[in-house]
Amino acid sequence: MGRENSSHRCSHNFVRNKVADAVKAAVSLGYRHIDTAQAYGNERGVGEGVRTCGIPREDLFVVSKVAAEHKTYEEAKTGIDETLNKMGLDYLDMMIIHSPQPWVEVNQSEDRYVEGNRAAWRALEDAYKEGKLKVIGVSNFQIGDLESLMETAEIKPMVNQILLHISNTPVELVEYCRKNGIAVEAYSPIAHGEILHQPDIAAMAEKYGVSVPQLCIRYTLQLGAISLPKTGNPEHMKSNAEVDFEISAEDMETLKAFRKIDNYGASSGFPVYGGKL
Repeated sequence: MGRENSSHRCSHNFVRNKVADAVKAAVSLGYRHIDTAQAYGNERGVGEGVRTCGIPREDLFVVSKVAAEHKTYEEAKTGIDETLNKMGLDYLDMMIIHSPQPWVEVNQSEDRYVEGNRAAWRALEDAYKEGKLKVIGVSNFQIGDLESLMETAEIKPMVNQILLHISNTPVELVEYCRKNGIAVEAYSPIAHGEILHQPDIAAMAEKYGVSVPQLCIRYTLQLGAISLPKTGNPEHMKSNAEVDFEISAEDMETLKAFRKIDNYGASSGFPVYGGKL
């Protein structure tokens, strides 16, 4: 029993250290926006990286997400406090509701959890008023989800983090957020790597003298979104930040209309990519 517990602790420490090292590598390359979530199981490591990276806390923008399953005020409130405790931070720059539905019901249920999201939102509003959170928002919310939330919200959602990339551009949702002053964050801007297998996209990237990931990131930026590429590779971190070029208006229209990719490969089972748990 003792050996098993020791092994378990070592495993957790290894993962935590690996996550902390990735955060420190990103920060050393100039990244200042650090994104995690209760569901990722790495908040402790991210917090350690933030605390030990050598950059003043106020110069970093640290984000986490309320678990999609937390649909009561108490669950959300407790979760927010647990996140701060795990990360060893006095405040987060932003916290968002991870999904309008619990993950087991995404793509499976018509229930949009209107009251549950309103309850979780009240917990975010209270934490915001207490200074624990600087920005509050949502993720994976469709127009109807946003409208029902704003009917009772005291504070309007400040951001909506959505799946947005070449071959998946929800134009109406992006425009709705823009009109309502809700910032859009694009997660998986490189389609979880699957866009790398599209010859047409590779040809366009070559035309601009950039890599496919750089073209993908630039695309989301020109849509007015904040781009959130995910990588633990320092070389990729470096190249992902080198997007000082402009995609022509004509090519932007081509990319907006690009056919949907068939699937997300090994990640297809994740609900946010259309799969089932």
